[in-house]
Amino acid sequence: MAPGNTQTGQVMEQMVLPALKMGGYTFKEQAYVGLRLGVARHRVDVLAEDADGRSYLISLKWQQVSGTAENKIPFEVISLAHARVTDERFYKAYLVLGGNGWRYKDYYLSGGLDKHLRNPELVNIVSLDDFVALANQGRL
Repeated sequence: MAPGNTQTGQVMEQMVLPALKMGGYTFKEQAYVGLRLGVARHRVDVLAEDADGRSYLISLKWQQVSGTAENKIPFEVISLAHARVTDERFYKAYLVLGGNGWRYKDYYLSGGLDKHLRNPELVNIVSLDDFVALANQGRL
């Protein structure tokens, strides 16, 4: 997670990273992946790679109590999609939502943003539980 985040965000990382390792992925934390929307440096929480050399952008968002993190979700989706469109190295992108403080979590997880995006298939928005299951089975 980004510098200055709470310990709960670090707990989320400690659930995701072992699952990636168990699934056979190598990874780098806090990886720079180009320019965010062509303007500023874009850093993802995790850049993972599978045995076939495919790269996965992984952004982790934790919301323990109601707050502003969920308002940042659309911008994060757009940023991840932009990274995929502008750099063919990135095979898939995941935005992982953890914690119970989300007001719009069901909306995001059910594809509610899709009608507002040009290419919603470029970013997979998933719950922490679903991501850990996919990662540790090597099924990203």
